Amino acid sequence: MNTHVFEFDVATVKPQAQELKLSRVQGRYFSEELGNGVILEMVAIPAGIYAMGSPDDEIERYDNERPQHWVAIKPFFMSKYPITQAQWQAIATLDPVELPLIPNPSKFKGADRPIERVSWYEAVEFCRRLSQLNSRNYRLPTEAEWEYACRAGTITPFHFGKRLPQHLVNTRSSQLRSKKVEGTTPVGAFGVANAFGLYDMHGNVYEWCLDLWHDDYEGAPADGSAWLIAGGQEESRVIRGGFWLSHSKHCRSAYRDCCEPDSRSSVVGLRVVCEEQSLGISSLRPTECLPDDSCGS
Repeated sequence: MNTHVFEFDVATVKPQAQELKLSRVQGRYFSEELGNGVILEMVAIPAGIYAMGSPDDEIERYDNERPQHWVAIKPFFMSKYPITQAQWQAIATLDPVELPLIPNPSKFKGADRPIERVSWYEAVEFCRRLSQLNSRNYRLPTEAEWEYACRAGTITPFHFGKRLPQHLVNTRSSQLRSKKVEGTTPVGAFGVANAFGLYDMHGNVYEWCLDLWHDDYEGAPADGSAWLIAGGQEESRVIRGGFWLSHSKHCRSAYRDCCEPDSRSSVVGLRVVCEEQSLGISSLRPTECLPDDSCGS
């Protein structure tokens, strides 16, 4: 399968300024046909090394984001947007692998809105059916992959910079300001991505990760793999990204939370990754973002 080039806008908050800087960037992707004209777009994420977690001087950080530690990430593909209700419904009609799926469980209805009210087990079932449909290895992202993909080479609290522009995300502040929308917004509605070409990484819905929850990063894997040794809260699974009523501090790149794997919440959805190496992403330029680098500043 061939990958294709696409262009997108990246917004960056200038240091100590209120205005945004917009840049036109190129990325690579491939697409999957899910049936009935529904398409899934998967964006290439290059290999790299980064400092996972928050530095000691990050404002409003939590203890569970420490210690900051180096992680090496292999190349992969990630869905450009959170999985939509249309994409979920297309896969939910396929034969089960292990579990049945409810075709339309979301509280906030809309084909192009993110799916929510799906458990971790159902998210895994979605990945298994998707893998079976297209003969590729789809799964949920590891927590390390998710943060790396969200940061996209930045070391600031948000991929936008040190501040979260509330008119470009779906969070508590933007909901209160608009007084028009309650709940999720269509994926990609704000028209800007991070430097990897991923949309809605801050706010809208939390996203399930593969990992079991741990109260901090002591003993965490350094190779980007899922941390599946039982941690402090039994079988709870990691969620990332914040949601439509989150405060900004809960939408930071390093912020982490957890849910019971059988819970179904209107604030939790998912994004998928593909490990397919034959698509040529290993040739992309690696990203390295160190604490004393200037990238993302």
